[in-house]
Amino acid sequence: MSDIVESKPDIAVSKEALLKAEQYIEEEEGAANHLEGWLGVFLSTVAVVMSLFHMFAAYAIVPTQTLRPVHVGFVLFLSFLLFPVSKRFRHRIMWWDWLVSLLSIAIVVYLILGGDDFTDRNTRPDPWDIFFGVALILLVLEGMRRTIGWILPVISICFLLYAFLGAYLPSPWTHKGYEIGRVVGFMYMSLEGIYGVAVDVSSSLIILFTIFGAFLQFSGAGKFYIDFSFSAMGGKPAGAGRTVVLSSFLLGGPSGSGVATTVTLGTVAWPMLSKVGYERNAAGGLLAAGGLGAIISPPVMGAAAFIIAEFLKISYLDVLLMAVIPTTLFYLALFLMVEIDVRKYGMGQTIFKKVDTVWNLTRHYWFHFLSLISIIVFMMWGFSPVLSVFWATVVSFLTSFLRRDTAMISYDLFQGKGSISHHFFQSPLIQALRAGSVGMLGVGATCAGAGIIVGVVTLTGLGLKFSGIVIDYAGGSLLLTAIYTALVVWVIGLAVPVTASYIICAVITAPALIKLGVPDFAAHMFIFYYAVLSEVSPPTALSPFAASAITGGDPYKTTMQCWKYTIPAFLVPFVFVLDPSGQALLLMGSTDALAMANPWEIARVTLTAAAGIFALAVGFQGWLLVRATAVERTFLIAAGFALVYPGPVSNLAGAALIIIALASHWRRGWKHRPLQGERANSG
Repeated sequence: MSDIVESKPDIAVSKEALLKAEQYIEEEEGAANHLEGWLGVFLSTVAVVMSLFHMFAAYAIVPTQTLRPVHVGFVLFLSFLLFPVSKRFRHRIMWWDWLVSLLSIAIVVYLILGGDDFTDRNTRPDPWDIFFGVALILLVLEGMRRTIGWILPVISICFLLYAFLGAYLPSPWTHKGYEIGRVVGFMYMSLEGIYGVAVDVSSSLIILFTIFGAFLQFSGAGKFYIDFSFSAMGGKPAGAGRTVVLSSFLLGGPSGSGVATTVTLGTVAWPMLSKVGYERNAAGGLLAAGGLGAIISPPVMGAAAFIIAEFLKISYLDVLLMAVIPTTLFYLALFLMVEIDVRKYGMGQTIFKKVDTVWNLTRHYWFHFLSLISIIVFMMWGFSPVLSVFWATVVSFLTSFLRRDTAMISYDLFQGKGSISHHFFQSPLIQALRAGSVGMLGVGATCAGAGIIVGVVTLTGLGLKFSGIVIDYAGGSLLLTAIYTALVVWVIGLAVPVTASYIICAVITAPALIKLGVPDFAAHMFIFYYAVLSEVSPPTALSPFAASAITGGDPYKTTMQCWKYTIPAFLVPFVFVLDPSGQALLLMGSTDALAMANPWEIARVTLTAAAGIFALAVGFQGWLLVRATAVERTFLIAAGFALVYPGPVSNLAGAALIIIALASHWRRGWKHRPLQGERANSG
């Protein structure tokens, strides 16, 4: 990207800032080895073979009993060779790395060669079964530690200890306890433990969407989405902030990673945000908030969205439909915050150069939009999600040849210029296939580890025990149960990635909401949205920390600014949990996840939620036409909470509070209209 903004040296993004931001990406995705020579070629070849195998499995028929173990085998093999045991062994492969990587293959070979006899004896495993089963559990724990850190492995170990020591625990946590043979048989020799739902989704959907995102990136779609946003939103007082919001949606959709979206966009957008008047922490908060939207934005949501579909036994298209209005409300909150920023920070006209006109960009690169929407089109035609993303990847590959500069295989190869090996093996196609596999190793290891947790919960009945405890503490109140559930999801999300946070909470907290009459689809979406908060919640607020590295702001102040931008939208999940009418926000009826809600009900609930978001945005920002008074802010925040809580009484109270606050504010705003361009003294 060039000539986006007339940057001064003091606001340019330094190499040190980029390196620091890269550290936060590594904290989420693991600090990988950078290997050259024959080792680099070998690992790239394995990664390409892994992607091709999964694309073949999407089109052909590969038995589940084969696909899931092979997928975990690939993940562990590459994880042990690409991620060192510790940083001091980085950029080299030690003998023990080869040992554990080969052992991960042996575990899969032993399972596949065992055939039906192997699975039939899962309740009475023999010594070799136990050996390989224990080895798999240990390798999964180590694979998670290398790719995402210590916390999730420690949590998984605690769950395993709960399975072994249940007979020694006090009521209501007690259970009969299980011997190692029974645990190993369940975790390794059945499709209920490590090879359970999470790995099923990882092997059949997540990796395919990761490959699809890599194809979009290496065909130039990511750059186009940023360029398009900068051109479409430039020239207005709020153009800088609007650009961040729009480009984060377009760029985040294919990536599905909050941190990666934040860093990619931040390196381009921070100089522009600084130019128009954003202070460092506010700019970082906005960038992180935009990156957060990547995880909840259709058509390529975060990995947890695929697991929702599997848990609920509904199509992925249904999950996308349920996400449409909440995602729209999330970005509405960001747009409102951006518009308020213009007045709050006294911003003048945005000063930055457009890369090109919207018309020229669209005329030359329109096919990148085709690649993005093709997934939805294929699913609407009746294709399964797996086949839809497979064909969408094919579409992305084929349409890349419409222009020389986006072709995933160089035109020079077809014209006989240069060596075939150089043009093919260094082509964007090979890079995309490699990136598709490497980019999901952390998620794959997380899903395998989550299988340990889910397996223990299933084996011991912990989910029902925990839901009973939550309901007892809440006294049977749905509101308190929802608050406790949100807090549990939030606390767990502080320590583990979004996918793991969702899986853990889906099996231990969703039953509490469902017991109190909340439909399962609404309960799971509620948990999913609060699991997403882990991206912006200290101490693991990786997106704001990465943004602060780019802007030079304070990490914790940036995190609080990000909270300010996103908190209005994250009260929305209470709408579709606390009252049946609120489930219209998910475009679903109140009793059936496949029944479309009444259009008038959808419109009413959506407008009510939008009004609540507006009130909360103004209340938290403390600014509209002029600075809001303490009374006005209190009224607006109270109105926002009242409108989020479904019901005629609370909605009328919220509307009345908004009218009173806005009447007072408008009167002062018009009276002191010359002051509205003044810069706020504080953020």
